[in-house]
Amino acid sequence: MNIRVFMLLFIGIMSNSTIITAQTKTIPFDQDVKKIKFQEVINETGTQDELFKRCVYWLNSYYKDPVRVTIVRDEPTGKIMGKHNIRLKNIDKDSIVSDGPTVFYEFTIEVRDERFRYTITELLLKSASRFEIERWLDKNDPLYNEQYAIYLDQIAVFVEEWATVLKEKMKPEPTKKVDSW
Repeated sequence: MNIRVFMLLFIGIMSNSTIITAQTKTIPFDQDVKKIKFQEVINETGTQDELFKRCVYWLNSYYKDPVRVTIVRDEPTGKIMGKHNIRLKNIDKDSIVSDGPTVFYEFTIEVRDERFRYTITELLLKSASRFEIERWLDKNDPLYNEQYAIYLDQIAVFVEEWATVLKEKMKPEPTKKVDSW
C-alpha cells in the first residue's frame, strides 16, 4: 500500500475516533447575551505592535484566504475581526461518519502590550434562515436531536485546536545567538 494512502487512512481513522469519543466538552454560555461565547485572555511577551504582527502572521498561515476571512484589521487599536466556518460531521449510532452541516462563526482578536484576547461568537448553522446554534443546548425542545451534542463537542474541539495554534504563533521567535568568533 502506498505510504501516502496509508497515512491519510490513519489520520482519518484517528480524527474520527477523536470525534466519536469527544462527547463531554463544556460549551461556554454567556448568560448576559444568551449566546455561546468562547473567550480567553492570554499573557504573552511583546508590545501591542509586535503581537499584532504575530497575529497577522498566524492569520496568513492558518487560513487559506486570510484577506477574505478578515473583516477588520485595525493596527492602531490592535483589533482583528473575521468570519469563517466549521464543517461538522454526522456520526450515527453505528459510529459511521459522514459530512454534516456547516456552522459559521465570528472571531475577534484584540492585542495589547503583554497580552491578547480571542473571542469566538455568533455561531450560526448554514441554512435557508438564521439558525443560532444555542438552540442545540435546549434538550427539552421537541425538535431536539441527539446529534446536536456531538456537533457542539466538535465545535468545542475546533475552538480548542484553533486557540492552541493561535497561542503558539503568538509566542515570540527565539532570539538567534550571534556567532562571534
